[in-house]
Amino acid sequence: MNLKILFILSIFFGINNIYSQWQNDVRLTNDTAFSGSSINNGCAANGNTVHVVWYDLRDGNREIYYKRSTDGGINWGADTRLTNDPAVSEYPTVAVSSSVVHVVWKDARNGNWEDIYYKRSTDGGLSWETDTRLTNDPAWSWFPSVSVSGSDVHVVWQEYRDGNWEIYYKRSTDGGISWGADRGLTNNNATSWYPSVAVSGQIVHVVWQDYRDGNFEIYYKRSTNGGVSWGADTRLTFNAAASWLSTVAVSDQAVHVVWHDYRDGNYEIYYKRSTDAGISWGANTLLTNNPSGSESPSVSVSGQVVHVVWHDYRDGNYEIYYKRSTDGGISWETDTRLTNNPGDSHAPSSTVSGSMVHVVWQDNRDGNSEIYYKRDPTGKPIGIITISNEIPNQFRLLQNYPNPFNPSTTIEFDIKNTSFAKLYIYDVLGRAVETLVNEELKASSYKVAFDGGKLSSGVYYYTLTTEGFTETKKMILVK
Repeated sequence: MNLKILFILSIFFGINNIYSQWQNDVRLTNDTAFSGSSINNGCAANGNTVHVVWYDLRDGNREIYYKRSTDGGINWGADTRLTNDPAVSEYPTVAVSSSVVHVVWKDARNGNWEDIYYKRSTDGGLSWETDTRLTNDPAWSWFPSVSVSGSDVHVVWQEYRDGNWEIYYKRSTDGGISWGADRGLTNNNATSWYPSVAVSGQIVHVVWQDYRDGNFEIYYKRSTNGGVSWGADTRLTFNAAASWLSTVAVSDQAVHVVWHDYRDGNYEIYYKRSTDAGISWGANTLLTNNPSGSESPSVSVSGQVVHVVWHDYRDGNYEIYYKRSTDGGISWETDTRLTNNPGDSHAPSSTVSGSMVHVVWQDNRDGNSEIYYKRDPTGKPIGIITISNEIPNQFRLLQNYPNPFNPSTTIEFDIKNTSFAKLYIYDVLGRAVETLVNEELKASSYKVAFDGGKLSSGVYYYTLTTEGFTETKKMILVK
């Protein structure tokens, strides 16, 4: 190969490396037994701490396991076994608010088919409290989903206590210490399956698939008072084919729903949004278009950036794919293939924290199913922006604007010479709840957007730390 061709190839691969933000796959489990991920919400992040849950057969039966990273997914701690009983424990889902981590799953330890169980950690995953049984009836309770806003924890699941599958809901208003009564969200003679829940402030959003129309359609329901009362069911899809496995994410008033749909003769990924907190809905948007199956999507959002992952058979085996919108779901970038191996990669979940996007899934490239992880540290382009070419004469941290804010605000700061800069958000107890900047910056003036949609109302502090300079200012989140 001559030098000219080598030069052209080096330019080509250099360009791809510049624009390819996704880092290498990380294998999180390593045992000879089956490790399975959940349908959605298998990971959650808060600042630099990433939490992952899965179910694992290494103990001879299926148990719930947990793992965390405290540096944004670079390094990972040891596996933590969360359950220990001879019955089957499966399909865990996780949510986090500040340092409180909430996990729910289905469990057959009581001699009936399955119940929903809950467990929490109040120190960011270091230690765990005892299991709490959330359901108590002889029927099946399956496929839970959990979401949290401050001390309000919301759980949904599907249950067979009524002689057919219905969607149920339960909440805690004290961070998981105590729980209210079960509440049926659906009431029809058909099957209601696979719910997903998301919350922003006092507005709780639930989606599921429902057979009441003679085929599976996606339905939506919301509460505007933290789960006390609920509005009517809203049908989101209208076609003669099956619509399956919907998941929901929310950022302030914008609600984002994805699912896979057979209306095109094979399963494709579809998207729908509401910009007024679920009152009205836009048209369906087709996100994939290939003759193979695209299934099991998961959606996460931060501000205007929406992230969707799913598994896809277009390559002759199942691989994980990713797609994003940077304008709140109006337009979408091209598909990005995240995995490339001869094994099948299934059931991805995604979460976002600051500028980082985290994805976990189950993968059998090693001859058995293991849990894998991948991250994009710059997946949210709204992050840090240079606002001046002039070199400041001092380090400076400005007051955020607007202040008070709901839920987004902007922080500006000056860097007078090339320095490694950190800009962290802290709660009133001094715990880091968000990392906005953690990198070397050249001398300039910058601004960065902060989305507090996942936090509860209250006073927060932001601190800029560089070489020889530290300053802290107060801001107020009002929802």
